[in-house]
Amino acid sequence: MSLLRVLLAIIFPPLAVADQGCGSVLIVFLLTLCGWIPGVIAALVILNKVK
Repeated sequence: MSLLRVLLAIIFPPLAVADQGCGSVLIVFLLTLCGWIPGVIAALVILNKVK
């Protein structure tokens, strides 16, 4: 997980997980619509799982 990805996950979470697949982007986008913090948390969790 690079520093650029973490900053991108904080600023715009769906863009940070764009290369992880359509499902991840959709989930993070929907969570971001519900609230910014759930979207950021989901993006960081997804980025942390991928190595």
